Amino acid sequence: MIGDLTSSDIANSISMLRSSHKGPIVVVEGVTDGRLYGKFIDRDETKIITAFSKDNVRRSVNEVWGRRGDKKVIGIMDADLDRLCGKTYSPPLFLSDKRDLESMIMSTGALEDVLTEYSDPELLESFEEKYGKVRDILARSAYPVGLLMFISARERIGLSFKNLDHSAFIHRKTLAIDIRKMIDEVFSQSLNKGAGKKELADMIAEEEESLNDPWNAVRGHDAAAVLVIGLSETFGSYNSAGMNEGRVTGALRLAFGLDYFVRTDLYRDITKWSQRNNFTLWVTQK
Repeated sequence: MIGDLTSSDIANSISMLRSSHKGPIVVVEGVTDGRLYGKFIDRDETKIITAFSKDNVRRSVNEVWGRRGDKKVIGIMDADLDRLCGKTYSPPLFLSDKRDLESMIMSTGALEDVLTEYSDPELLESFEEKYGKVRDILARSAYPVGLLMFISARERIGLSFKNLDHSAFIHRKTLAIDIRKMIDEVFSQSLNKGAGKKELADMIAEEEESLNDPWNAVRGHDAAAVLVIGLSETFGSYNSAGMNEGRVTGALRLAFGLDYFVRTDLYRDITKWSQRNNFTLWVTQK
């Protein structure tokens, strides 16, 4: 079973691959990560291995690169809450520019490409004139959820964020978030409630003051859910009928082309590091 794979299993798979492949190997968390980065690799030279968890990426790459001496292996992971926690990694481990793959994509022009395809131009223009750019609104309406996740993890409160109904706390016309209603929704999904609602709202407000980049707190799932509400209720075109989170995130991944990827810190950092270590990863390096 995929869920039973350990970092040792992944490390052994990498070592076994070396019998037929001498070029670089990129270890990623999930299948969709592999599909996305697979668009940009030099397929003649590079292989991608899915580790099925962030911890498996970290441990397997450290094992193969460090203890087994394989210097053509890198790992790409979602930043998750690491930046908010002040946690850093060194090559050959690299983090997404923003909190996760989807939030990194939405911070690029790929978002505008999806809006061009699925929004009504006049409705979108009217919406942005009243409330601001969609990208900024997605961040403002999603990062409080991410901050609550951060607080829950830091304070070991044990809140659950798996099955949130975003329509319960996102205004369907303005896309503004109601933080009190968001906390109510999180509590309705959670068995453990180790803090009061007012206390949590105050803690979110406190964390907001030190948040330099909202996208570091934005979980892509939440931003995509807000975007779905916008397309369904406010500025969507006829072809956005029946839009859901899966369709939105799929469209974003398709729109995220090489011209957007090369502008990311992730691309820049990996490119510089691979060049220093004398191997080629991306098609643009040829």
